[in-house]
Amino acid sequence: MLQLMRGAATSHRRCSSGLPGSAIALAIILICGGSDAAAADELTWFASAGPMPAAHRAAEILTQASAEGLFPQDYDIDWLRTALGDGSSGVDADATALANRRLHRAVRRYLNDLHAGRIDPQQFGMRYEPAQRSDLDTNSPLPSALAEDQLAEAVRSSAPVWPQYDALRQVLARYRQLADDPAWQESLPPIPGGRLNPGQQYAGLALLQRRLLLLGDLKLAGNKVPDRYQGTLVEAVKSFQARHSIAPDGVIGKESFEQLNVDPAARVRQIGLAMERLRWTPLPLAPRAIVVNVPEFMLHGHEMPAGTSESRLAMKVIVGTAGKTPTPLFAADMRFIEFSPYWNVPPSIARSETLPRLRRDPGYFDRQGFELVGNDGRVVGGLSEAGIEAVQAGKMRIRQRPGASNALGSIKFVFPNRDNIYLHHTPTPQLFKRLRRDFSHGCIRVEEPLQLAKFVLADAPEWSEARISEAMRRGRSATLRLDEPLPVIIVYSTTVVRNGSVHFLPDIYGLDAPLEEALRQRSRTLRASHAGEIPAESQASR
Repeated sequence: MLQLMRGAATSHRRCSSGLPGSAIALAIILICGGSDAAAADELTWFASAGPMPAAHRAAEILTQASAEGLFPQDYDIDWLRTALGDGSSGVDADATALANRRLHRAVRRYLNDLHAGRIDPQQFGMRYEPAQRSDLDTNSPLPSALAEDQLAEAVRSSAPVWPQYDALRQVLARYRQLADDPAWQESLPPIPGGRLNPGQQYAGLALLQRRLLLLGDLKLAGNKVPDRYQGTLVEAVKSFQARHSIAPDGVIGKESFEQLNVDPAARVRQIGLAMERLRWTPLPLAPRAIVVNVPEFMLHGHEMPAGTSESRLAMKVIVGTAGKTPTPLFAADMRFIEFSPYWNVPPSIARSETLPRLRRDPGYFDRQGFELVGNDGRVVGGLSEAGIEAVQAGKMRIRQRPGASNALGSIKFVFPNRDNIYLHHTPTPQLFKRLRRDFSHGCIRVEEPLQLAKFVLADAPEWSEARISEAMRRGRSATLRLDEPLPVIIVYSTTVVRNGSVHFLPDIYGLDAPLEEALRQRSRTLRASHAGEIPAESQASR
């Protein structure tokens, strides 16, 4: 593995170094370098006679900001349209300089928003480190002229390179079109009894058929509306349900009915939130990385060739329980694998759950393979009232020995962090059959630990599948230090694209609405500053 540059989370918003010629200077300065005034002096957007061709090209890009899930009005677009429309923005030297600075500020904000996001992710519990920019040459000279392809390339290079981003961008365009379709101008009629089973009649079949066809769940439909809810319509509903984390049984109940009535405009906003979060997501400088998407209840293993990302592994996971013990969102480096691990019961779990259980049922101690460990390392194999009191006082801890009932299963993947979160196997695999899988105290249980271990140890050929499996079954705890750290990124996105199909996921931790409101508040502040309602130095910025 390549050595990470200050860990997985520090490199995700570095300015691209893959631009040709003068485009790299443009991207670096507009995103990262220099003052607005200094850079605007070198960029000739407006001359004394009016706007230059570069200004028109910039206006076209800013006007289309919604294609990236951004708000065009955040980039002074109303002023820019007026300036370009009357062709007289540059009346004198002062007016020309002001126009150059104003457009430069808008373009720079746009590229920065596209590259790093509009909101600090740490405001929303995503503990990704701020971008490190000390290695950038912010004094590179700007090109004397901006060719059209150079500005477009600067925009393309500023966007996230995660494959999901381009997929979401395409889905966003489609749902923006659907938002104007009359199929959503009225709601589906209520279903008698609140439940539509296959074979039943329903007054809303024509509208249901139209929506499913537009959404892509119904592949073919003739002009004739079926007399009953049956056949291909039922299969289309099953497809719709699968894409919305609903059991695909073809029965339209309360949850399915609500999702079928969601306006595409609301989906446009949801997709935009997913794109915003991808701008926050670190892109590690490493050969491989692991990404866990909490609302998706999935782990993805990525190969990272040449600064890009290719998915190579996917498996179900169980995450922290909503409202009680949510899994924190952060990035860290995996450094160890523990085979047949001990489980040190966290003090909070010991006090709230384990000790009360032991007081009611002392035999639970031996059945679970517990032992007590003192602060001095002394191990006590039996349970006593004195031992319970010592755990309660923080003088001892409860530890579960390796074995079939161990809560961590047969393997643990360690990426040191302040919350002591890790990936691990589980002795209760039946929970992976559930659609919604937030059952843990915060740590992440993986469905296929052997496959994950093979992915992690791909650069260590001596660790064959047979050797890994044997170490997991041995029943004797052993720790393996990785030769190179492997980035682990825990993310939160309620919209994902799988095999060209968009999936909308439940917002289990309730994080979408606060982010949407924060983005709207930022936009209101920016628009007010454009209109001169607040001083320019108070403008909202990331």
